[in-house]
Amino acid sequence: MSERSELTPTVLAGVDGSPQSTAAAHWAAEEAVRRGAALRLVHAWPWLTDGVSSFAEPDDLPDVVQRTLTEAAEDLRGRYPDLAVRTDAVLDAPVDGLVAAAGDAELLVLGSRGRGGFTGLLLGSVSMAVAGRSEVPVVVVREAGEAVSGTAEVVVGVDGHAPEEEVLAFAFREAALRGAGVRAVHGWDLPPLFGYAGGAVPAAEIAQLEALEAKLLSLALAGPREQYPGVVVVEDVRLGAARGLVEASAGAALVVVGRRHRPVDFGPRLGRVAHAVLHHAEAPVAVVPHG
Repeated sequence: MSERSELTPTVLAGVDGSPQSTAAAHWAAEEAVRRGAALRLVHAWPWLTDGVSSFAEPDDLPDVVQRTLTEAAEDLRGRYPDLAVRTDAVLDAPVDGLVAAAGDAELLVLGSRGRGGFTGLLLGSVSMAVAGRSEVPVVVVREAGEAVSGTAEVVVGVDGHAPEEEVLAFAFREAALRGAGVRAVHGWDLPPLFGYAGGAVPAAEIAQLEALEAKLLSLALAGPREQYPGVVVVEDVRLGAARGLVEASAGAALVVVGRRHRPVDFGPRLGRVAHAVLHHAEAPVAVVPHG
């Protein structure tokens, strides 16, 4: 276990030995290097809890848990010799344990599915629940596939009518760290009255509405553009928010969506756009809490 100053930022990755969590750990290691942060690998193991301790000592861990953490850490230390890597087993259920462990991290990275997930599902219940509850941004990574360019775009979903500053700031920072551009996707829908009228919508009216939506997007991006003048921005206005982001995810380095903080502890925690993008995007997805 490597020692670092308490002031050193930390990127946390959940590991369980699955291919998806291995991909997430590697993604998290690269992100930690970019940020000059330490990497913390965490495995949640509820059956060790004694009701007093929060973390397990190495000698207390079952062999499979200790081996999973040790092998993951050794692999990453070999690939990134200057990266400080530590490991912990959290004595809690996976969702509660990961959410609590991420409290002082800059970022939490998870695989799309862990061990015990159903093969047909694109996103596991743990990843979905953590993305909906975490107080820090959560990145969900699928099993390693075809590598994308180091300067591939960062795609961010933008609500031109109510832009979220935290979401845009995260996306622009990620792009700046990579030396990449930002594709700002503003998906919009036709007002309900067009559906009530029936028939085809005149092309001229669609063009007028699209021009208005494009103007809103430009206004929403003014602040981040000023803060990150070196980041090239593509403004992308499309019909359909979720569909537009999924389409734009092909070949992207990262897709960034927002998730509003909920004042109550029931009901769905992810909006329909974040939910759809998490299930269908072809790139890693960052869910950034805001509001």
